[in-house]
Amino acid sequence: MSNNTSEVSQFKIKLERIEQISSLLEDPDLDLEQAILLYEEGMKLSQECLSSLKQAELKITELKNSFKSY
Repeated sequence: MSNNTSEVSQFKIKLERIEQISSLLEDPDLDLEQAILLYEEGMKLSQECLSSLKQAELKITELKNSFKSY
């Protein structure tokens, strides 16, 4: 259970950072180089979050299938 809690915490941290990056990218005074770096970081975090969601979906599907036999 502790590992699950850690995964959820990491997911929340990544999601909060994505939101923060999104806000930073809205700044019209942000220089192009910094914007590109932030965008790249945001995309990497987004991919990591998507991967976590897909793993969770797979786990839920497996659990549902295991209970269908009862």
